[in-house]
This record gives sequence, C-alpha cells and structure tokens, in this order.
Amino acid sequence: MELGSDDFLPPPECPVFEPSWAEFRDPLGYIAKIRPIAEKSGICKIRPPADWQPPFAVEVDNFRFTPRIQRLNELEAQTRVKLNYLDQIAKFWEIQGSSLKIPNVERRILDLYSLSKIVVEEGGYETICKDRRWARVAQRLNYPPGKNIGSLLRSHYERIVYPYEMYQSGANLVCNTRPFDNEEKDKEYKPHSIPLRQSVQPSKFNSYGRRAKRLQPDPEPTEEDIEKNPELKKLQIYGAGPKMMGLGLMAKDKTLRKKDKEGPECPPTVVVKEELGGDVKMESASPKTFLEGKEELSHSPEPCTKMTMRLRRNHSNAQFIESYVCRMCSRGDEDDKLLLCDGCDDNYHIFCLLPPLPEIPKGVWRCPKCVMAECKRPPEAFGFEQATREYTLQSFGEMADSFKADYFNMPVHMVPTELVEKEFWRLVNSIEEDVTVEYGADIHSKEFGSGFPVSDSKRHLTPEEEEYATSGWNLNVMPVLEQSVLCHINADISGMKVPWLYVGMVFSAFCWHIEDHWSYSINYLHWGEPKTWYGVPSLAAEHLEEVMKKLTPELFDSQPDLLHQLVTLMNPNTLMSHGVPVVRTNQCAGEFVITFPRAYHSGFNQGYNFAEAVNFCTADWLPAGRQCIEHYRRLRRYCVFSHEELICKMAACPEKLDLNLAAAVHKEMFIMVQEERRLRKALLEKGITEAEREAFELLPDDERQCIKCKTTCFLSALACYDCPDGLVCLSHINDLCKCSSSRQYLRYRYTLDELPAMLHKLKVRAESFDTWANKVRVALEVEDGRKRSLEELRALESEARERRFPNSELLQRLKNCLSEAEACVSRALGLVSGQEAGPDREAGLQMTLAELRDFLGQMNNLPCAMHQIGDVKGILEHVEAYQTEAREALVSQPSSPGLLQSLLERGQQLGVEVPEAQQLQRQVEQARWLDEVKRTLAPSARRGTLAIMRGLLVAGASVAPSPAVDKAQAELQELLTIAERWEEKAHLCLEARQKHPPATLEAIIHEAENIPVHLPNIQSLKEALAKARAWIADVDEIQNGDHYPCLDDLEGLVAVGRDLPVGLEELRQLELQVLTAHSWREKASKTFLKKNSCYTLLEVLCPCADAGSDSTKRSRWMEKELGLYKSDTELLGLSAQDLRDPGSVIVAFKEGEQKEKEGILQLRRTNSAKPSPLAPLTTASSTASICVCGQVPAGVGALQCDLCQDWFHGRCVTVPRLLSSQRSSLPSSPLLAWWEWDTKFLCPLCMRSRRPRLETILALLVALQRLPVRLPEGEALQCLTERAISWQGRARQVLASEEVTALLGRLAELRQRLQAESKPEESLAYPSDGGEGTGNMPKVQGLLENGDSVTSPEKVATEEGSDLELLSSILPQLSGPVLELPEATRAPLEELMMEGDLLEVTLDENHSIWQLLQAGQPPDLKRVQTLLELEKAERHGSRTRGRALERRRRRKVDRGGEPDDPAREELEPKRVRSSGPEAEEVQEEEELEEETGGEVPPVPFPNSGSPSTQEDQDGLEPVLEAGSDTSAPFSTLTSRLLMSCPQQPSLQQL
Repeated sequence: MELGSDDFLPPPECPVFEPSWAEFRDPLGYIAKIRPIAEKSGICKIRPPADWQPPFAVEVDNFRFTPRIQRLNELEAQTRVKLNYLDQIAKFWEIQGSSLKIPNVERRILDLYSLSKIVVEEGGYETICKDRRWARVAQRLNYPPGKNIGSLLRSHYERIVYPYEMYQSGANLVCNTRPFDNEEKDKEYKPHSIPLRQSVQPSKFNSYGRRAKRLQPDPEPTEEDIEKNPELKKLQIYGAGPKMMGLGLMAKDKTLRKKDKEGPECPPTVVVKEELGGDVKMESASPKTFLEGKEELSHSPEPCTKMTMRLRRNHSNAQFIESYVCRMCSRGDEDDKLLLCDGCDDNYHIFCLLPPLPEIPKGVWRCPKCVMAECKRPPEAFGFEQATREYTLQSFGEMADSFKADYFNMPVHMVPTELVEKEFWRLVNSIEEDVTVEYGADIHSKEFGSGFPVSDSKRHLTPEEEEYATSGWNLNVMPVLEQSVLCHINADISGMKVPWLYVGMVFSAFCWHIEDHWSYSINYLHWGEPKTWYGVPSLAAEHLEEVMKKLTPELFDSQPDLLHQLVTLMNPNTLMSHGVPVVRTNQCAGEFVITFPRAYHSGFNQGYNFAEAVNFCTADWLPAGRQCIEHYRRLRRYCVFSHEELICKMAACPEKLDLNLAAAVHKEMFIMVQEERRLRKALLEKGITEAEREAFELLPDDERQCIKCKTTCFLSALACYDCPDGLVCLSHINDLCKCSSSRQYLRYRYTLDELPAMLHKLKVRAESFDTWANKVRVALEVEDGRKRSLEELRALESEARERRFPNSELLQRLKNCLSEAEACVSRALGLVSGQEAGPDREAGLQMTLAELRDFLGQMNNLPCAMHQIGDVKGILEHVEAYQTEAREALVSQPSSPGLLQSLLERGQQLGVEVPEAQQLQRQVEQARWLDEVKRTLAPSARRGTLAIMRGLLVAGASVAPSPAVDKAQAELQELLTIAERWEEKAHLCLEARQKHPPATLEAIIHEAENIPVHLPNIQSLKEALAKARAWIADVDEIQNGDHYPCLDDLEGLVAVGRDLPVGLEELRQLELQVLTAHSWREKASKTFLKKNSCYTLLEVLCPCADAGSDSTKRSRWMEKELGLYKSDTELLGLSAQDLRDPGSVIVAFKEGEQKEKEGILQLRRTNSAKPSPLAPLTTASSTASICVCGQVPAGVGALQCDLCQDWFHGRCVTVPRLLSSQRSSLPSSPLLAWWEWDTKFLCPLCMRSRRPRLETILALLVALQRLPVRLPEGEALQCLTERAISWQGRARQVLASEEVTALLGRLAELRQRLQAESKPEESLAYPSDGGEGTGNMPKVQGLLENGDSVTSPEKVATEEGSDLELLSSILPQLSGPVLELPEATRAPLEELMMEGDLLEVTLDENHSIWQLLQAGQPPDLKRVQTLLELEKAERHGSRTRGRALERRRRRKVDRGGEPDDPAREELEPKRVRSSGPEAEEVQEEEELEEETGGEVPPVPFPNSGSPSTQEDQDGLEPVLEAGSDTSAPFSTLTSRLLMSCPQQPSLQQL
C-alpha cells in the first residue's frame, strides 16, 4: 500500500451555462435542453441573467438554528479507517495498563495502520524478518532510503503492533513488554493526542475533540453523568488507568470516593460470565460492594490485586476460597504470585502466562480472554452530533468569519479558493490534526422560512417580490411546476418538495451521496462565500461505490448503506486514480448548481454562506426512479414515496399531463403492468386465491412496507390472516410467514382489467398530438390548395392549448403564422382608418410607398385568407395617382404657393408617405421663412430680440436653398453681428471694474439707438444712467440745504452710489465725509464708553429719563449686558426723523435732564426706605435691594451707592481704592484727614461711562466743529458740555459764598495743623529721596476719641507689615464731624452734589463739595472697613497670581525654555491693581491724547490731579477767587470754540 503525494490536484471544471432571458423563462425546458451535455458530468452550474436578483426573504432576527458538529478527519473514509485502527490499538494497550504513544519517524508521525497493512501485504512479520525486507516496508511508507529506517520500523512494529496483531489472530499471549514506560529510550515517540494545528477553533468546539485529546487529563465523571450519558455508561468496563477520550470512564463519587495519595485507586469489580454459544457477557459489580471494598482498602499501600486476594483469603466461605486457582495449571498454591483479572475474576500464575511475567503488575490488569473480547468489539455506526448552542445568522456569521480569519491569518475575502480547497483535503486526510467545524444543514424552510419570497397569507409582497415568488426558478415553485412529476404528490416531502436551508462556514462539508429516489436536485446560493462542488456522472456511480468499498471495506462491513448516510468523503484524487471521472466547480452567490439522477456529489463551503436546495423530477427521470426502487429493494432501504402510486396517480388523470410526460408515464405504466401480471401469476401458481381490494394510499407508509425489502407497496401486497402485523411485496411472497398458503391473501389496489384501461387513456393522450399535427401541416403548407380562414387556424391553436400539447416546432409555426396574420389585419385596418382620420393621425404611424407594396405582398404570401387585401390594393392605386400629380406640379415651377399647399394637404390625408410630398413641404417652408424675415426687417415693425434673429438664422439653414434665401441670411447675419458688438460694449460698461463717466455712457446709448434690434444690455445701461442722474440730483439737494447733512443720509447715498455702474465724482467726497464722521464717533466712544460697555455712545451722552424706576433701569441694564436691548433714542422719545432736527434734540435733552433729576430723587427715596444689608436681622423681602448679580446683598461687604442709595455686593462692582490716593499723600498729608479719603461709591447703574474730564470733551467738540456732517452724538455731546459748564458755574458760585469759604478755610487750617505736627517725625519715618513710607501719626486733640494718643505709624508698619493693616489700626481712633454744616449750607451742597453725580463728566468742584459734606458728618467707619477688606482680598489674589507666574517661569527655565518676560509678569499685577475707574479714566485720556496727536486745547480751569492731592490749597483757592464771575468759564469756552471753528454754528444758534 503506497502513499501518494499530499498535494491536491483539482479535478476538471463542470459545464457552466448562461441562459438568455428567453431560455430562462422556462426552467425545466432549459434543463432538458442542456441535459445531454450536463448529464455527462453529473453536475452543472447555471448563471442566471445579471438582473435576476431575488430578494432575501428570511426573517433574519427570528432565524435560529442548531448546527451539526463535523470533525474533518473523521469524514474521509480512509482517514476514518486509520483512526478506528488507532482507537482499537489504543484500547488494547489501555486494557494492558499502558497509554498509547505514537512514535515519530523522520519528523512525522508513524502511520501504524499503513505499517500494519504493508506488513500483511509483504507476507507477514515472520516472512519480512526472514527475508530482511524491512527496508522495502520503509520505501513503501515513503521514507528515504538509508538511515537504517527499516530497523527502526521493525522495532516499533514489534513493540506496538505485533502484540495487538497476535491478539487479533487469537493467540492467548500477554506481552510483558510495556513499550511506553521507558521515557529515556523513546524520546522520539509522540503521544497519540493528535495535536491541533490550528491555534483557534470555533467557540465551544473544544468539548467535541475526541482523538485530539487522548492524553489530556479530563475530569472524572460522576455517577449522575454516567447515568445520563448512555455512551459513558456503556464504556465503564474499561476500568481505571490511562483513559482515551470516550474510553475507560469511571464514576467518581464526590463524597465517598477519595483518592489515596499512597496507593492506586481500585476500579469496580467486573464479572465476566461465559454463556452457551461462546458469547461473552460483562456485568459490573454492584456499587455497594465496590464502595465497601474501597473503604476497607483505602489505607493499604499495596496494589489493588494483592489487597483483593488477602481479603478473599480471609473470607470464611470455603467454596469462595476454592475458586482461587490458576486457570492455566488449575493449582491454587503460591497465591502471592497468583494474578487476578480485573475483568472476569479469573486467576493466573504470573509464571503460567505466555510469556511469563516477572512480578505482579501494578494497576489494572486483564487476562488474554478479556483483552480479546474488548479488542474485537465492532465499532459503533458513525454519524454527526448536534451542537449544544443555538445560533442566529449574525452570531453564526461572526463565529464563522472569526474562525476563517484567524485560521488563515488574513481577511476572509482575501483567502484564495484554491488555498482553502487544498487545506480542506489536507485536513481531511490528516490523522494528526483534528479540526472541528459546524454546519447548519437540512434546516426545514417550512419552519424557518425560505430564502425566496413565498406567496402566502402571512405577509403582503411587493410587486418585485411577487414576481420572484411566482418564478419557476424559485425553489418553492420548481418542484410543483406542471412539467414536474413531484407536483402529483400531495404530501409536502421535506427536502424533496419543500426546500432545505444550509448555513455554512469554512471547511463545513457535505459528503458523497446521491439524492433520494435518484432525483434531480437544484441548489441556489443566496449570499456569502462560494461553495465548492465535486460531481460524478450516473454512469460511474457503481464504479465509485466499488472503489470506496474496495479501499475501506472495514467501514462497509459495519455499515453496508454507508453512502446513504451522507457522512463519508473520499478524496477526488483517490477516486480519479482508480478511474472514477470527477468534476468540480465553485458556486458563487446568485448561481444554481444542478445535480442529475444518480450523480454522486459532495463538497464543502469556502466560508460563511447561505444556500437553499430542493429536489425535482422531470419526465426523463421516470426510468431512473424505477431502477432506484429496485436498488432500494436490494439494499432493504426505506422509500420516501411509492413509485407505483406516483405512476398510477398520473395515469388516472392523463388529460392533466404534459404530452412528453404522458408518453413517459405510458411507457413506465406498460412496464409496471407487465411486471404486475407476472407477479400475480406467480401468486396463483403458489395457490393463493384469496384477495381483497385495499386503498393503499390511505394507509401510512409504515403500515404498507414490505417486511423483507422495506419497499412501500401500492399495486399489491401479500398478507396473512394469522399474522396481521406484517405484509410483503409480491417479489418476496416466500418471506411473509410460515403459515399455510390458504391463510394468506392478496391485497390489491387495481384489478388486472383496470390497469390496461388506464394504460389506454395514456396512449390516447400521447397519440393525440400526431392527429393534430397532420391538420396543422396541411393548413400551413396549403397542400390541398385552399387557404384556411383565420378562425380555422385559431381553432387549431386553441386545441393545442386545451390538450396541453408540447411546445413543438410545428406549434410554434402555427403561432407565428397566426401572429403575422393578425398583425397584417390590424395594420390593414389601421391603414384604412388612417385615411378616414386624415391629417389628425400621428405622423410616426404613416407607411412609406415601398412598405405599402411589401405589405401587400406579405398578405398575399400568408397561408390565410383575409378580405382586407382588397382594401389595401385600393389604397395603393390611389397613392400612385397622387404621386404622378405631385411630380407634375414640382416640374412646372414656379408654381403658386396655394397649389403647393393644396397638394401637400391631400398628401397628408393619404396615410402613406410619398417622396414627392417631402419636396412639396420644403417649398412651402421656404416661402414661409422668407415672408417672416421680410416682416422682421421692415422699418415699421417692432424691434426683434437677438433670440428671434438667431432663430431665423437657424431656421434658414434648414429651408430649401435659393438666391432669395441666401440674401436674406446675409442681411440677418450682418445685423446680428452689429447688435452683438454693441451688446458686448454695454456689457463691459455694466461689469467693468473701471466705471465710466455719464458722458461716455450717453454716447454709447445714443449710437446704439440706430440699431433696429432690442438690446437688453443697452437698456440696462440706459436705466443705470437715469439712476445716476437722479443720485447726483439728491447729492446736490443735500449739499445745498440749510443744515449740514446727517450721517445716515450720507451713508445711504454712498451705498446707492457704489452699486451704480457709473463713475461719479461726488461719491469720493461723500465717502471721505462719512469716513471722517465715523472716525470722530470712534474717538468719542473710546473717550466715554467703558471696555465692553453695554451702552451706546448716544445713550451715555443723553440723560437717563427713566432714572426713577429702579426695576426698569436695572432690567434695561441687564438687557444691554445680554445684548437684547439696542434702542439708542428710546429714552429721549425721539424718532429717527427727529434726530435730524437739531432743535428737537436740544429740547429733548433739556426735558430729559429734568426727568432724570426727578427720577433720581424718587429712586433715592425708594431705596432709602429699603432695609440696610448691614443690619443684623436683615432678611430677604420684596423691598430688599438686589445686586447686579441678582442676589440680595447682606452682611459685611455690601456697599451703598451715594447717588441712588441702593445696595450692592462689593465683589460684584468696581469700588474706590483708599490707598491709590493715600500713598501719594502720606509724606505731606497725614492719614487722619479722613474726609479726604476716596470713599465715594457710584454703582454701575449710575456711573454708565468713564466720565472723562472736561478738557478732553472740549477737544472732541473742536474736532466735531470741523466736520461737515451732523451726528446725533455730536449734538448730544454739545448739550452735555453745556450742562456740565452750567453746573460748574453754579458750583463755583456756591463755593465762593462766605459761609462755604469760611468752612473751607477751617478745613485748610486743620490740614495745615496736621501737616505741621507730622513734620518733626517725618525725617525719621521717611527716606530723604521721598520714597513711600507710612509716617508718624500726629497727635491732634479733638480728632481722637477719649483723648488717647495715636499709635506710631512706624511701629504699626513694623508690627503689621502692610499699609492696609496700618489703615485698619487707626480706624478706631477716627472721630467726627470736624465741621459743623448748617442746614442752609448743607442742602444746596447736597443738591449740587446729586446733580454733579448725574453728569457723565469729571469736575474738580464735585470733589470739593464731596469733601465738605464728608467733613460735616461722622466718618463712615463701616464703609471704610468694607473697602479695606475688599482691597485686602484683591491684593491677596494678586500676590497669589504673582507667585503662580513666578513658579511657572521657574519651571520653564528648569525645562530649558525661555523664561517669561519679567516686565510682563510685573505688569500683570499692576493691571489688576489699576482696574478701578480712575485708572480706566487715565488710560482712556492717554489713548485719546495719542489719537489726537497731543492737541488738547488749554482750559482756564486748574488741572487738578487725583482727589487726594493738595487740591484744597492749590486748586480750590483760585476757584474761590474767581467766584465773583460765575459765567466767565462758560463764556471763555464758547469764545474759544468759536475761534477754533468759526464755520460751525454755536449751541445757541442750534
């Protein structure tokens, strides 16, 4: 037995067919057409037309199935034989107490089965050893010569195979050699645990590996496991010791059986009894006895056999003791060398065995008789297991794709089919690798739903689905087509009439088989990866069976019907090497595979896919079906249906049969009747005369099966009155029973007289076609000289349809003749009706003169008489007469247009196209075109458009040429060229970037007026010029008006002027004016508006008219913060038109001032009535103050606005800085002058802008008067300036009064005293360079409470270390008031103070009044304390940020980066500290000074610095001296403004 190469050579490809749509419409007809070619291969592939793509109808979410388990190397017949041999030899050695290990020779596992077979073929072990032919054995095993491999094979054979072969031959030998105990000697051996080549397997597959895990430790099964699993229960006999998978499994009691570490575990005792007949019956001892024995032996260190002997030796029963004698020598002496068999309880001396054993073996030992019984046990029938897991399509697909991708280590779609095919056959042929896959096969479509759409009441089908649901290629429809035999079987036979579904994965296979009843099969792959097929034609079916039986007789001995079980493969190369013709194909998605009757086929899946298959039978199958029944009878195989019943059912209704089918049924029925006559005659000869009719079709199949051959009976059967449980077919009448023939009787379905009658009906049906065919032939060939009428031919065609004649060539000729005749009649009727309809009929239906003549000839040649031929002849004569008349008219030109038109209309009524009619049509069209051109070019006509001109030129190209036509075309072309040139000029003027002046455009328009064509671009240019003139007029009107134009008007004019395609000189001037106005507005906005201010410039400059309503004011402020409020003029009550009138703006401003003053007074009264947040029992109420953050301010940190008297959180608003003014005054002004501290607080609702100084505003007014444009903001700024100067005059007048002057003098004196007292210690407290210091506090009597001395500031600074703590330390020492203000003096000052706070301007007089009022009341210690706390918190935050910046800079330096700029880090906290309103004001003034180039005009007012400088001495005294003339400042301002801009009207003039 020589081994071949491992490389798989693919067989040749099977035929592939690609039907056309016409062929594809008749499925069974097309299969019959290709059968002569395809049947020679057994299988074929059909590719449907490309656009035949049925939808997948399975409900994917509800589709659940349980697949089968397939171990690949158990599928192949020869590999399975080898594995069974290994199982047997492994069982042999395990019974001996050793585990089988397969040695490696030349780096591959030794094939023990092939070695054993070759040794037998070479003459046996003794012969080979005698002739020294082990080298030849190695050569036949494909081992390389040399290397002394023959000797190595001999050694392995002697130690492993030879003892087993000796046992198989019947010699009672026990080999004492334990060939696998010496590990040092057999390092080359490999355990028989065939290692898995693949690293990953499908999930949950590991539990199905059988041989692959032979040496892997398995958990010992419990009693419960063995009881539930009959396989385990059956295999208990093998006892303890090394186990194979599925062999030697013992029950393990988890509570009673505990393994002793010192001694081996005892198995249950097995009793072997010999019975008559030589059968060996094995019974297991009772579990109870076994457990009791285990308890007694659990502590003994000796082997189980010796312990058992001692127990029995101490037994009191004498008969029990006598039974312990050696079966070989019949002596019981030397019991220490007496060995007890663990299988049958027989005893043997170790020296009596052949060969003798040197000592008692440890563990389990069985005698030669038990070993023989176990090794010769026949193997069980092979079959597939069901998986334990249920899958959905998605979960199975994920598992399948993952398995394939991991196995081949590449994406599934990139694995070549050739690689998968070679790997599949390699794995199938391998005994080393145990790859397991799953296959969802034979899934019933009735239960799970077909992949094709099905017409049923479950769901509504779309039109597309309905088309595929009725298609003959739908596998639910094909078995029940009219030409199919299976449509006459009523039962839904699953797999034959009802499709089965198949869900495959890579390597999942279907084994060699033929279909039930040798029927056809068709398989459609819905989607997924290909399915590889192998096929063998029916002629080679018996040859294939012989080859498989020859190569694997062991399998067929145990399973004679093995090929009917679909569980066995054989390599196609092996079959081909033995002369079996094999073909292959790869079935891709959307393709069909057809298998023909008795064609063996097998294959496997390339990957995850979904297929559907069903059987069908045609008329040509009937002989094969009959032969299959005879084959089944010989094999004693059950039938799926009764073949006789099928034939008789079709014969009972012959008129429903297809003609070919009827002929085939008649032939089969004739053979069947003849055979039935013969069998019934034999029954009579045997002496059986009793009979009774039986409707076999009403009986279940299992009640009418022959007990001998299992054939399903229908025509007749033999039964016995005494043995009613069985019957036989008439072929086995001698096998029914032993009863007398008189007790047996015939059960029949039809009598012998009824069967010929059925046969005759079939014959009539089959021969009726010949009579009909003769009639048709005579009619079509007019053999008798008479043409049949159309009705006679239709009757013949109707007869063929009613009698279901086949679609023959003659029938097709008849149908073609009828179709042609009916088409001629219809065409003739249409021709006649077309003449009656006249010119209203469609032109496309007209027939040419040549076609009319051909049509008449066609009607004369048809074998059919039609009376419409005369009508067609009359039409032809009339058309020919018209043709002659038209030719004469065309020759005699020039003819009148009226005559030509008349002839043309007559020709249109004929219904036939005459060539001369086309010439007439062209002459008429030429005349019409010339007339239209003349009308278009006439001077009095309306100007035509360019489209009309182009249309005339295009139409002129299609008319008949003539000199007149050429002249007209030249004139049109010239006019069109000129018009297009001027249109292009106008287009360039409209679209050009360089705009042209109006004079140029007027010249273009004037010249284009002379062209007699309507030009759209010239018209657009004319409209643009008119708009430009109107625009210039508007500009002149505005520029020459009484007032400067408003900015909005100029912006509108600029926008309109930019859109005009005309060059306008005035536009540049207007754009410059608008740009200048916007620049001024931006400077004013930077001056007044805070950063990210929610107010517009106009809102800030105008008085707040609704200041009295706190809720309205606050809600509008919140709206502005959120960007919701955008009205500039709503507070003044002015419309956009009112803003254009300067007088309206001034009047509204004055009214707004009054409303603002009244409103703020009302608001102060309202807010003063609210509870103070600093009170200890303050609770939230409806009248409580609300901060800008929306919360009620409470406790420490709340500040009250000095203007509106409302309360706010100090952290939510900008607060004054005490130290910003005190640092600069510390050397010259003592800290105890608390009335000079900057504690004044205005809320963000009251202080809406930066409040620039008056000098900055005057610079803006000077720039405004230079503008030739009016802005609402400019007029509002003038009103604001006038209001500020007016207030300043009144304030100076009050400050210059005697009472106030005296109070100011006392404050100055008090300040000088404080300053004088601090000078002696100043030199000690401060450095000579004037740097910052805290200074010593003077001791001033009357300023301190209880006359206590002031703590030294130097000491405080030393102890506390900060100026903030210095201020905090002197707060308790402050007292006041330092001035006594009479009510008559206080009231005007407070009123002036309130009005000054309403101004969005910073004035020094406001600060002077504030100091007077502060000095006249006690110091507000709570506010000062609040301000200090807020400043401490902010300074702490600044230091924290500074330290964070310093750490960041150091980390950057440590990382090797560039350090941060120290100046920038130092500047950052300064910005934080200078975030107050004063710093913002200074910053804005600096920005404005930079933008105006430093041109800030001088003013007569003193330029005082911050409120903490010596403004009382240096600023207030000059003001008081000038108090005699309060109007001087205003008059000076007005005169300076008039001098700088004399052309701008003054405020009084406005």
